[in-house]
Amino acid sequence: MTTRIDAKFAKLQQQGRKAFVSYVMAGDPDYDRSLEIVRGLPGAGVDIIELGLPFTDPMADGPTIQLAGQRALEGGMTLNKTLALARAFREGDDTTPIVLMGYYNPIYSHGVDKFLADAKAAGIDGLIVVDLPPEEDSELCIPAQAAGLNFIRLATPTTDDKRLPRVLQNTSGFVYYVSITGITGAAEAEATDVGPEVARIKSASNLPVIVGFGINTPAKSKAIASVADGAVVGSAIVSKIADGNSVSDVLAFVKTLSDGAHSA
Repeated sequence: MTTRIDAKFAKLQQQGRKAFVSYVMAGDPDYDRSLEIVRGLPGAGVDIIELGLPFTDPMADGPTIQLAGQRALEGGMTLNKTLALARAFREGDDTTPIVLMGYYNPIYSHGVDKFLADAKAAGIDGLIVVDLPPEEDSELCIPAQAAGLNFIRLATPTTDDKRLPRVLQNTSGFVYYVSITGITGAAEAEATDVGPEVARIKSASNLPVIVGFGINTPAKSKAIASVADGAVVGSAIVSKIADGNSVSDVLAFVKTLSDGAHSA
């Protein structure tokens, strides 16, 4: 079964283009503006939208994304409202893939089967659940794939050759390579370090490899996309939202980043 993510990468490959993926926290700074930003992302050159699911204890996230999650939660954002936001986006866009990124606790609380049915109905295409290792694949990963959702795994600089096959085992859609050790927004990604790692993953998998963490400028977006299948930017965009920039200013900034990746 072809997902929107598979279709997007096939189209990009046909065009000889790299992917630009953007991350935003659902419900930040509030539901209405969050929806307006998400609706504007495809027009700003975003190929795949990563939608953060707010959670009280986001251990892999740096201060920027943690604060975004707190703002969203304080504004009353929930898993159901996050899915409602995705549904509202889908009313006007049936092609741009949405990957829901977050932690297992809210999904577990919702009930896995109910969550997968609700996510699919809302137009979610893939999941990144950072605190579920491959050893727990039966919890969510395998049921998600059976429900027609891609389950996207993170590989990191510490994922050695012994660990890599396990990480790739039930992954689909794409592999998300975390360019630095540490939390989001902590350091800058360097293409010279990332290139060999991407090649190593690609030698073990046919999936596209997208690189995130530490990408915050158009030049960095271009440099990283040039050694991978695409680039992800999160913290830099979330910072613009946190600073109170207008929706149009946030989207204009996103456009500079997507132009960088697409010129690679």
